[in-house]
Formats: sequence, C-alpha cells, structure tokens
Amino acid sequence: MNASLLVLAAMFDGAAMTSVQAADLAPARVYARPPLVEPFNPWLIRLRVLGVLPDSEGSSVNVGAVPPLSSPNSGLSISDRVVPELDITYFFTPNISAELILAVTRHQIGGTGTLSGLDIGKTSLLPPTLTLQYHFTDFGPFKPYIGAGINYTAFFHQSAAKTPFAGLVVTDLHVNNTVSPAVQFGFDYMLDRHWGLNFDVKKLWLRPDYSATVNGAIPVTGRANIDPWLVSGGVTYKF
Repeated sequence: MNASLLVLAAMFDGAAMTSVQAADLAPARVYARPPLVEPFNPWLIRLRVLGVLPDSEGSSVNVGAVPPLSSPNSGLSISDRVVPELDITYFFTPNISAELILAVTRHQIGGTGTLSGLDIGKTSLLPPTLTLQYHFTDFGPFKPYIGAGINYTAFFHQSAAKTPFAGLVVTDLHVNNTVSPAVQFGFDYMLDRHWGLNFDVKKLWLRPDYSATVNGAIPVTGRANIDPWLVSGGVTYKF
C-alpha cells in the first residue's frame, strides 16, 4: 500500500513538472498598444503683416461744370499700406476650410492725369474677406492652398483734403461701401504640429462709387477702381 502511494506521488510530481516546463517554454503573449491618434482640431489662426497694394488704373472722375477735369486722362491714385492682420480659419475636413481675415487700413486719395497734384482726401477701410479654401496635404510640412470668396469693404473716417488745386478745393468726400469677389493662393510651412510660417496672396476687384464736392458747390462723382492685391506673411498656429 505504501509502495502504491509512492508511485502515485511520483506520477503527480512528474505531471506537475511537465506542466511547469511547458508553461516556461510557451511564448509570452505581447499585447500591442493601438497607435495614438491625435484628435482633429478644426481651428487655426495666423498673425501676419499685410500689404494692401491698390491697382487704381481705370478709375473714373466726372467733375460737373469743369469739362477739362472730366477728361479720360483724369483718374485717381490710392496709396499703398502695410498693416497687421488677423486670420481665423476653420477646417471642415483636413482639406476644406473657411478663412476670415480682419484688418483696418487708411489710404490717401489723390488725382492723376489732368488731376495730378490734387489731394482729394483720406479714408479708412474695414475689408473683411471670407474665402472657401482647398488645402493640399500630400507634401509633408509644406501645405499649399487655393481659395475664392467674397469681400465686403466698409469705408469710414472719410475726410476731404481741403487743399487748393488750380483754384479748386475739395470740401466733401464720400466713398460707398461695396461688395467684391476675391481669389487667393498661399501656403503654410509647418515647423511642428502647432507652429508654422505662412505666405498668402489675395486679389480683390474692389470698385466703389464715390462722390465729393468742390468749392462747396461743384459735384464730383466717379468710380474708384481700387482692385488691390493683398500680400501677407506671418506666423501660423494650429490648435
């Protein structure tokens, strides 16, 4: 009887050792962690230096009772300006976004041709521009885009120069608010996930009607073909 117990104990010990050895030889299971996917944040802002470069050729000037100044050689000149500008962009998808730019500029308006030397006055512009953009995402950190949209320009703080010219003095000035189409192209170059550099060019077809008064009595009317190029560069931050 004792011998039988010893045999059974030896059998159990052998089975246990075999199980332990099998466990030691079994390959360990490796549980791979899923790749970390960063959440998509749709917001991007840019702080840029904006150059407003009007192309005012073709502006019309009609001066009542003074035919020589209403000739085809009469025109307007509008000064260039450089100002800071804020851009807010919202991405609907990684490729499609909407951009709104905000800036305020102040410009000097003068005469050209037969009106050369005439200081007409100054006006400030608030030209918010909304564009729908397509971003190309297959070039690594270099991310070019194109866009098209609409601009609404409000003219305010308008003031006539009141400087004599050939016996004439502009005593009033009013430029009408206007809506214009806009197109753009540009690119971001991302330095890391959040920060990058931006360059952007927009073209507006901005052609507001205007009116003025000369010597307190002579009406002046016309259309100012401002048609500016908006050239900007600055810093991008992607949330």
